[in-house]
Amino acid sequence: MRYGIPVLLMICLLGSCRNEPESTTYMTPERALYYFNSIREICDSDGGHLWGKDLCIPVMFVERESRRIIASAPDADGLLKPKEGVYTGLYPKEKILDVIATEYGNTMFAMVPVPARDDEYRIKAYAFHAFTHAMQKSKGISPRSFNNRHMNERNARMWLKLEWKALHKAISAEEEEFRDQAIRDALIFRGARHEAYPAFVNDELRFENYEGLATFTYTRLCTQSKEEQRQRLLAGINEYYRYRSFGQTFGFVHGALYAFLLDEKGFSLSVLDADNADLGKLTAELYNITMPDIIRDVAGSIAINYEIDTIREEEYERETRIKEAVNKELSAFTEKPVVFFELQSPAFGFEPDDPNTLDTLGTIYKSLRVSDNWGKLVVNETGCLVSHNLKELRVPAKNVKISRHHATGDDWNLLLNDNWELVKVDQNYYVRRPEP
Repeated sequence: MRYGIPVLLMICLLGSCRNEPESTTYMTPERALYYFNSIREICDSDGGHLWGKDLCIPVMFVERESRRIIASAPDADGLLKPKEGVYTGLYPKEKILDVIATEYGNTMFAMVPVPARDDEYRIKAYAFHAFTHAMQKSKGISPRSFNNRHMNERNARMWLKLEWKALHKAISAEEEEFRDQAIRDALIFRGARHEAYPAFVNDELRFENYEGLATFTYTRLCTQSKEEQRQRLLAGINEYYRYRSFGQTFGFVHGALYAFLLDEKGFSLSVLDADNADLGKLTAELYNITMPDIIRDVAGSIAINYEIDTIREEEYERETRIKEAVNKELSAFTEKPVVFFELQSPAFGFEPDDPNTLDTLGTIYKSLRVSDNWGKLVVNETGCLVSHNLKELRVPAKNVKISRHHATGDDWNLLLNDNWELVKVDQNYYVRRPEP
């Protein structure tokens, strides 16, 4: 069984995300055509070199509030209509927007949720992130979830932070000797974490490959120079380093760092044929890195060179803050009336550093967007609790107001599909189909 929310891009692009206003009127047909042509030019310039094939597929820009679609090509079913050189329509409101490859009208599109601001790098990067997922999907790689909840444990986070610091040093190094030593240190910290959490290694690798290789692809193809690519990757380390949750986030930057080192040695991503290929092991082979026999002992001795005392203090402080916050929040889901949602085929959207993973009850999210068979739920600030097995979700049942297809509570909003209802049973509420 997999635990944890299905992995979405969460609309975070190595340090340029979060809490933007929702005005996106700049995406006119004329502006969209400019982006479609620019994206095509990048694909033509690459010539299929990076992945051994042309990555470009039709692109679909979708505005968040209006759900207006501006696409580069028609769909097979004719849902999109031609207008000023592009194709327009409306994306269903009950579906989550994400940077993914999605089928619409029996045609595969790269979905790009339109950012609030006209950020050229970001928009192109979203497209190539989605292109990578489309290519992975064509190879049968389309994972729904990864069990990486160990990455919210203090020791796992400490090993990961040490690995990032070593990778930062390696990618920044100007001399080959210093670079190779830093790579070896990073691989030692990586090995120590894998030794400590062997049950999670396969999911770590799959997450790194699925999201990290997508990050590497857009930083490789959408930057103007190797130096710009390097700086964006290093900025990504600095951004992700501060997140209070790593379980659903580390793979986005982690896999990209190793892919960068592999690319420096001329490694071809086209030879990767498994979703759990070990990018760290491939890096060790290409750089002729010899690993120690007893990794964790060596890891402990070299950690002092990477600010281990500072990292340890950061993690103790983080753990204390989270425990205090969770103790306050938990009673709202276990001791007070709640609304119960049975999860059947959910799709989620959430902020990347938001989750608080609990030992047994599940994961608390401060804000969450969920679509399922029963409809669409948007939770803001008040929080919700999702069970580890993804079968149940709870929100506080405070100030609940119900109409036929709509219900609200404190900082949550529910839009129900036909043949579903929200009913009160004793002190709690349940989303269910009406009884005959």
